[in-house]
Amino acid sequence: MLETRALCKRYGDQIALDALDLKVDSGEVVCLLGANGAGKTTTLNLLLGFLAPTSGEARVEEVVVQSDPQAARARLGYLPEVVQLYPLLSGLETLRYFADLSGRPRPADDELHRMLSQVGLQRDAHGRRVAGYSKGMRQKLGLAIALSKGARALLLDEPLSGLDPKAANELVALVRRLAADGHAVLAVTHDIFRAQQMADRIGIMRQGRLVDMLDPRAMSAAEIEALYVHHLRDVA
Repeated sequence: MLETRALCKRYGDQIALDALDLKVDSGEVVCLLGANGAGKTTTLNLLLGFLAPTSGEARVEEVVVQSDPQAARARLGYLPEVVQLYPLLSGLETLRYFADLSGRPRPADDELHRMLSQVGLQRDAHGRRVAGYSKGMRQKLGLAIALSKGARALLLDEPLSGLDPKAANELVALVRRLAADGHAVLAVTHDIFRAQQMADRIGIMRQGRLVDMLDPRAMSAAEIEALYVHHLRDVA
């Protein structure tokens, strides 16, 4: 559902992404780890069509992003690190508004309530103003917005940043449920422990290159961290 083929992005002599080959299938969660500047966010921006590749291509459900970015984005749900919402709208009103923006027929309110409950928002929060939401609640609402457009491929940019342990656990469980429902999820994060819990595969990026792909089920979080630190050293 998500694929990059020899995807490159250069700014003059600077290489932001170097020949990335990556595939995320339906029902799979892939997490990318890496220091700032490793190419993680560049990868997301290329899949979203916000950047044009220097070479190679990005695909969303076989749609080549550079050829038809609007069609590719229509198939994507995107959760940024900071979800920008209208504070005076309720959760339900927010979801209704973004459902209208998607261009699809708006679901009935019962279906919108179901989506909000699906992402773990309690029913009494549906009618409350977003201004009173915690960050974890805003992240859940952001995922509900992505689901409301029918997206089966999801991009998550530092979804766990700033969440307390309870909210982080809830988000990990939600992402696993979405994968079990057939969604393809690509997430970038610095949280090795949560990545080990959430992912089917973990990629380590360094200086624009994917330098390793790990099976988190076969490794502890401490082992993943040790390998991550090894890759981030300036090894000759």
